[in-house]
Amino acid sequence: MVTWFWYAIFAALLYGLHQIFTKLASDHIGDGLGGFVVEATAALTIAFYLIYLRFFSKWDQASTGRGVFFSVLTGLCVGAGTVMFFLLFQKGGPLSAVPMVLAGGAALMAFVGILFFKEPPTLFRVLGIVLSLTGLFLLRYSTP
Repeated sequence: MVTWFWYAIFAALLYGLHQIFTKLASDHIGDGLGGFVVEATAALTIAFYLIYLRFFSKWDQASTGRGVFFSVLTGLCVGAGTVMFFLLFQKGGPLSAVPMVLAGGAALMAFVGILFFKEPPTLFRVLGIVLSLTGLFLLRYSTP
């Protein structure tokens, strides 16, 4: 199995837990404050990772202005997305709505990969987009 696959599995587990904990927190903290706590904790986690790299491992953290720009855009999306998840749960959205949201994001990423990053539109990739969107609509109609 390719090496990146295990990182994908671990990331999926962590992001799944992220949404479970967001759901649990949403009834006990405001959306903005909850989002801030989540993102500040994430920033501290990454800061500790950078400290580890600097003092105990190999420091290979190069950057360019373009990389910083797109990282800022990513941060804006993550921050706003975190607030949206808090609002989704505070407005009564079920935890099962998360796969619906993520399926839409997965379909968007796969489509953009084909359109702008010249990734091949293989049968499995296109089928993945179709099934993601199908799952999105099936979950929509299965939630009250």
